[in-house]
Amino acid sequence: MLKNRVAIITGGTRGLGFGIAKAFVQAGAKVFVASRSADSVEQSISVLRSMGGEVDGKVCDVGSLSDVEDISLRAVKQLGKIDIWVNNAGISAPYGPTIHIPYEEILKVIQTNILGTYHGSLVAMRYFLKQGQGKLINVSGRGDKGPVPLQNAYASSKSWVHSFTLALADEYKNSGVGVYLFRPGIVDTDMLRKVEVIEGYQSRIEPLKTVIRMWGNKPEVPAMKAVWLASHATDGKTGLVVNVFNPRLMFWGLFRETLGRILRRDIEQIEIAVNTIEPDIN
Repeated sequence: MLKNRVAIITGGTRGLGFGIAKAFVQAGAKVFVASRSADSVEQSISVLRSMGGEVDGKVCDVGSLSDVEDISLRAVKQLGKIDIWVNNAGISAPYGPTIHIPYEEILKVIQTNILGTYHGSLVAMRYFLKQGQGKLINVSGRGDKGPVPLQNAYASSKSWVHSFTLALADEYKNSGVGVYLFRPGIVDTDMLRKVEVIEGYQSRIEPLKTVIRMWGNKPEVPAMKAVWLASHATDGKTGLVVNVFNPRLMFWGLFRETLGRILRRDIEQIEIAVNTIEPDIN
């Protein structure tokens, strides 16, 4: 579906981003992965090349415009062009009330989720508009449709991504460039399994174990949807909001959980590593 197309994926060395990178390689794309860890970039390139992919990558802090410009230049130099850009890099702040969270943690979310999406969109769109085609995929998440107490930094950043992406799509709807919002649903990755929590709020994340068991998908599931979104199937359909999680999946997860409890089947135990953070308030 993506033969000979070139894709840049930020945050492409682990979790959902790496799942998308693998799916793109399997679909025939040439892939460029970027993240803040040099070791992760090298390891990911090695794995993707072992799958037969033409792959390159570079360390990048998406909060830095110059870093994002650098990966664009490197991708063109090494892989020849850019057809697809996936703004996937994202982080979350510690779970807890906003004013209790250290300022630096909130700032990291803003720099990565908001500025990172803006920087990636800016660089990608400048390139795509010149060539008259391309696909920009911005990854959204929980909170893009309304407030989420105790996850305010992440949720608010995704609300921004939602609004920004759809406005961008409308502004350039006649350019030949596709701009899409991708809502991957609940993805079972380290972001869900390794959680920082403000001291005193640990018990509030216990329901997350049930949520993961009922509705969590491995990265491979939303990654296949991302392949479809990046393919010719969406040509001329800019402004799409693509959801992986839907009412059918919600019902099916609830049904399995309920049936398992009624029949007293062994229920999968979900492990979550919790790191507590001292509140930044007197």
